[in-house]
Amino acid sequence: MVSGTSYSWGMTLSSDTRSRSSAAPAEVLHRVFGYDQFRGNQAEIIDHVSSGGDALVLMPTGGGKSLCYQIPALVRPGTGIVISPLIALMQDQVDALSAVGVRAAFLNSTQSPDARSAVERAYLSGELDVLYLAPERLRVASTSALLERGTIALFAIDEAHCVAQWGHDFRPDYLQLSMLHERWPTVPRIALTATATEQTHAEIAKRLQLGGARHFVASFDRPNIQYRIAPKNSPQQQLLQLIRSEHPGDAGIVYCLSRASVEKTAEFLVANGIPALPYHAGLPAPVRAANQSRFLREDSIVMVATIAFGMGIDKPDVRFVAHLDLPKSVEGYYQETGRAGRDGQPATAWLAYGLQDVVQQRRMINESDGDDAHRRKLSAHLDAMLALCETVECRRMQLLAYFGEKSAPCGNCDTCLSPPESVDGTVPAQKLLSTVVRLARERNQKFGAGHLVDILLGKSTPRIEQHGHGNLSTFGIGTELSEQEWRGVVRQLLAQGLLAVNSDGFGTLVITELSAAVLSGSRTVSLRREPERPAKRSTRSAKAAADLAPAAMPLFESLRAWRAAEAKEQGVPAYVIFHDATLREIATGRPGSLAELGTVSGVGEAKLERYGQRLLDALTSAAGA
Repeated sequence: MVSGTSYSWGMTLSSDTRSRSSAAPAEVLHRVFGYDQFRGNQAEIIDHVSSGGDALVLMPTGGGKSLCYQIPALVRPGTGIVISPLIALMQDQVDALSAVGVRAAFLNSTQSPDARSAVERAYLSGELDVLYLAPERLRVASTSALLERGTIALFAIDEAHCVAQWGHDFRPDYLQLSMLHERWPTVPRIALTATATEQTHAEIAKRLQLGGARHFVASFDRPNIQYRIAPKNSPQQQLLQLIRSEHPGDAGIVYCLSRASVEKTAEFLVANGIPALPYHAGLPAPVRAANQSRFLREDSIVMVATIAFGMGIDKPDVRFVAHLDLPKSVEGYYQETGRAGRDGQPATAWLAYGLQDVVQQRRMINESDGDDAHRRKLSAHLDAMLALCETVECRRMQLLAYFGEKSAPCGNCDTCLSPPESVDGTVPAQKLLSTVVRLARERNQKFGAGHLVDILLGKSTPRIEQHGHGNLSTFGIGTELSEQEWRGVVRQLLAQGLLAVNSDGFGTLVITELSAAVLSGSRTVSLRREPERPAKRSTRSAKAAADLAPAAMPLFESLRAWRAAEAKEQGVPAYVIFHDATLREIATGRPGSLAELGTVSGVGEAKLERYGQRLLDALTSAAGA
């Protein structure tokens, strides 16, 4: 391992592991990583890249993308160069590879000159299997010169969606990566991302000059994640209820749109006994790093963050991802929710969504920099997100369809478990639109949603009295719906393009070209009516019981405690030692020897050598307690 302050190596792989043969990738998978078989199209991707071919890989978070470049880097002569924007996580990535005996290091701006020199010497001496670089590092002439003096096994461009102008988390530094093909035309390249629409997919291929590469597109389905979108009503209290009733003691991520909201939400959770930490770009770098480190290394931490947090996070046991504000795109939503349940165990993706989200996002688009084409693109992203929120069909079907994948109803999202109704909302829509029209035509006035609803409900507020709106013909004609239901009507008309947010910057509402057909009666309006959903209770014990026999549970918890102590002593996340899935298998099978332990999934040679006897001792001690 090479880090900013130390220089040491994990177990050196034997020469036969690094030799080229048709069996080599499967052998490396078993001996180094401790797995018996590849998942999905991993084997095909790895064989292709190991043979020198270029590849563009679209695979969901938790689908095993890393192995698609790590194993070819071990099979091919030289060092695998991984281009990654995740500077804050490079040490953890190196630690995880070092734990299985892979000789890994990184070069980035956090290192001292001595640490960088040590890494450079190791690379030139052929002592590195994998070297991580930030994309901006390639702007430094000395870095390219260094790479040319060594032997490069492959280039892996991780988080490749960062190259796409309209993709999630755009990074300008990624645009220069086409130079890899120009400067090293014989070195294979593999670009990987967890999410991409057909348009983003095409843009990645074009910008990285991967037109001749083989494209591998895995299913985007994450069946272990339950997608739920709830009407927003006191979102902090709703979040607290979610955590207390369904995820007590679980690790989770809460996304908020603003830094202020992040701070307030974290403080709210802490005040209510939930261990929570804030993360946003406005915090001092040491605070962000410390909070991220605690989240990765401790159990039961809830991270409250802006979207600045999360990309590349490998923590496998995040049990829920919650959004308190509407994401700007389906791609962003998919990536963020994909950070839950990387271990394949049940997880929750929960979003609180309301009228103000739609108004705020529309206003932000109106006020955004850029030309009309840019704003149209932002609007298209938002429209797709709103369609997902407002659908009466299966959420998973809608989500997968966005990425061009067909599926059947999942039976596990909120719309499958408690189907909403689609009702004829033409008359309520006409009443609301008529109010907007009358205010504009008769009085040359524009107002926001709250005032429009007050008029329809016939409320005598100071503002209505001030403007004389009690005399409007639509005053009081909407008492058949509650205030909350009217706000739902406004929200859905905005989502359907039958209402728009005015560009005056005050969030006032105006009709659109589509409104006339509704007002004339030539177009009907379908609205979603939310079903009554009973409060859910925690299913953690049920999930655990499904995975483990009751007799194995105490042993599993003892092994987790042993792992936590090892991780704390080494200063690494617990999952770097062993994943929960591995500990569950050990607790169930109770191996009695190193040979038996070596057959457990996730126990490769390096981990068996390093932890095997200590784990067996812990197993014996716990079983005899």
